[in-house]
Amino acid sequence: MSKFTSEQREICCRYGSDIVVCDPAMKVGIALATIDRSPLNALRHPVLDDATGWFIWGGELSTDDNFFRPMHASHLFGVVPRLIPYLALAPGWRVLMAPDQIDVWHDPLLTNV
Repeated sequence: MSKFTSEQREICCRYGSDIVVCDPAMKVGIALATIDRSPLNALRHPVLDDATGWFIWGGELSTDDNFFRPMHASHLFGVVPRLIPYLALAPGWRVLMAPDQIDVWHDPLLTNV
C-alpha cells in the first residue's frame, strides 16, 4: 500500500463514507494467525496517535489480550491485498469478506467511545 487510490475513493463514495486515508506509516491491529480463515473482518475505530484505527482478523473474534498485534499499514498489501480498496473508509466502518460476499456497513458504536 503506497497511497490513496481512485478505487478507495470509489468505495467511500459507494457507501457514503468520508475519506480518511490510512497512512502506511501508521499501525493497524492484526491477528496474523487468523488471516487465512473466513470470513475476513476489518473494523475501524478512531485514529489515535500512530494507530490507523483498523483491526483486522479472520474467522471468529477472540477476547484474548494477545489476539491483535501491531503492524505498519504498509505491510497490508502483502498480507491482505483484497482489503486495500476499503482502507480509506472512515472510523466507524466495518468490512466482512467471505467467498462470493462482501458486506460493508457503518457501526456507530465504533466511534462512540
